[in-house]
Amino acid sequence: MQYLMAIDAGTGSIRAVIFDTKGKQISSFQEEWTHLEENGIANSMSFDFETNWQLTKKCIKTAIDKASINPEDILAVSATSMREAIALYDKDGNELWGVANVDARAYKEVKYLKTSFENIEEKFYKTSGQTFALGALPRILWLKNNKPELYEKVTTISMIGDWILAKLSGVIATDPSNAGTTGIFSLKNRVWDSSMAKEIGIKDDIFCPCYEVGTVIGNVTQKASHETTLSVNTKVVTGGGDVQLGSAGLGVVEVGQVAILGGSFWQQIVNIPSDILPPKDMSLRINPHVIPEQSQAECITFFCGLIMRWFRDAFCDLEKIEAKKQNKDPYEILEENAKDVPVGSYGIMPIFSDTMNYGKWYHASPSFINLNLNPNICNKASMFKALQENACIVSAINLEKVKNFTKSEFDTIVFAGGASKGKLWCQTLADVTGCKIKIPKVTEATALGAVMSAAVGAGIYKDLKSAAKELVVWDKEYLPNMENKKLYDEIKEKWQEVYKKQLELVDQGLATSMWKAPGL
Repeated sequence: MQYLMAIDAGTGSIRAVIFDTKGKQISSFQEEWTHLEENGIANSMSFDFETNWQLTKKCIKTAIDKASINPEDILAVSATSMREAIALYDKDGNELWGVANVDARAYKEVKYLKTSFENIEEKFYKTSGQTFALGALPRILWLKNNKPELYEKVTTISMIGDWILAKLSGVIATDPSNAGTTGIFSLKNRVWDSSMAKEIGIKDDIFCPCYEVGTVIGNVTQKASHETTLSVNTKVVTGGGDVQLGSAGLGVVEVGQVAILGGSFWQQIVNIPSDILPPKDMSLRINPHVIPEQSQAECITFFCGLIMRWFRDAFCDLEKIEAKKQNKDPYEILEENAKDVPVGSYGIMPIFSDTMNYGKWYHASPSFINLNLNPNICNKASMFKALQENACIVSAINLEKVKNFTKSEFDTIVFAGGASKGKLWCQTLADVTGCKIKIPKVTEATALGAVMSAAVGAGIYKDLKSAAKELVVWDKEYLPNMENKKLYDEIKEKWQEVYKKQLELVDQGLATSMWKAPGL
């Protein structure tokens, strides 16, 4: 029997997952990791290379032990990681400095770039599809301004997933899907655009080789083999960004296909040709896909899963007790209680995430609008249903923005992540969008996408499209109730007007934004 390994470096954890060559998961092991706030540096989230490599090694070794397999039978390994997170190296390939995706220390540098270079963000966005909010340019500029002695040693940049593969192979390289999220990148050409770095006065010769996903960059080194128990015969293969490889793991590999990834944040993604220029209003994020000649128009709904967790933990102790008695997930109990709440949840409007506005990205203060004092209709069930509806409504508005930008039409959405386990949530998404909702069987789409990359590198499949069509299996479908959609269309219009008024309170200093991009 032969196997493949995926390493998934997320925001909050690292894990190693072993699959067989048919896409069946054999074993996995995960460890949580944390990112370090540096003393005196607001909003910093440094990446702890030393500790995190120890955790990565443990995950690899334990996954192999749990699988009870011979490491010689692992044909190839690839990695996927949180996007935007960068690693910087010295001339000998040693790690110097890195930050997690959520690092927001460079807010002064963002403001500096916007005020010192006329329309520079708009100019770079036309090429990269990214703004400065999560980009690498302000972060590297911060390093130059605040730690010049460290900055002078920098010779190479990669992403965090690439760092793991470099530790295994000794080769520092990246791929378009992850490197593209730095913003120092050409969507059309799928390569670094070093002229951006040169224009703002930072090093323009630090960019590592960029290969398409599924490219073999080397084998596991003797040193890495000793540290991880992986074989020196195991191929090391370029991986990619978690959302894009997760899309491949869901079978979303053709132009025009659509997916919603329903996790802590919800991402709405639509595959588009890579030669389509980003929208002039900077309302959307455009990322390179893991499929050559494709990009993805991406919108993000903030904190959907985290809001549900907050609601559960703050208000639903009784439901959690009942769930334990019935050996169910508390969300199942909450959905059962909410299933008869009518469309619109008696007018309750949650105010949490705004729709995507990539050029000026901030949110209103978290709140509920239209609560009333009748406990028969304004209660946990109706508020829970309203939160589910709201996540679907914001997602639908985001997808409409993509439709308007791309002039595309679609009637099917692939829905995955924790939220897709909820029957009521799936049906609500179908009703709000008017689309058929398809739920895949795979529960590890991101890891499966990384294993597809490894499989391509191992020669099992000729490309990711072939791997996806072979390995992705479907579980359920939900068809929309078009009468409900008419009602939700009216609610969407009202919600957008209400949200504008709530943003005005933030603008006036009367309420606190749920989140603001650096530099605003």
